Amino acid sequence: MDAVALSPAHGFSKPTQPRIRLIAGLGVEGDAHCGVTVKHRSRVARDPTQPNLRQLHLIHAELFEELAASGFRVAPGALGENVTTRGLDLLGLPRGARLRLGPDAVVEVIGLRNPCHQLDGFQQGLMAATLDRDAEGRLVRKAGVMAVVLAAGEVAPGDAIVVELPPGPHLRLEPV
Repeated sequence: MDAVALSPAHGFSKPTQPRIRLIAGLGVEGDAHCGVTVKHRSRVARDPTQPNLRQLHLIHAELFEELAASGFRVAPGALGENVTTRGLDLLGLPRGARLRLGPDAVVEVIGLRNPCHQLDGFQQGLMAATLDRDAEGRLVRKAGVMAVVLAAGEVAPGDAIVVELPPGPHLRLEPV
């Protein structure tokens, strides 16, 4: 794991931290998106009783390198993610994959982060840069994955991430 981040206030970016604590069923302790029910403001406005399927946001550091090659400057935490990974194909994981973060924490990957217009408010053109098309012409969302916390624990940069795949057949990740 390259970096961890949280912010107690709703905003776009999250400052990186030396460590964060994941709480089962809630998310990142002290983060604005921590809770049993949805905390993203646009989703709260629609239905505040929805379950929080976006307790933890993970992005692969390779995305930052790809964006840098296109002239964007993006650092860990800048896109609102809690965990920045390296060397892990987050976008290729199936729904229900479990990630062991550090010695104790376990999260379940629920779906893809759907890039939104706020990316363009951070840096003009960034939303389009986080979208692509695959060989079949399907939209590819590259802004990371969302997960729920199954087992609590502290996680820090340098901690290992172990992937546990669910039994097949595997389901593709869809936006959540």
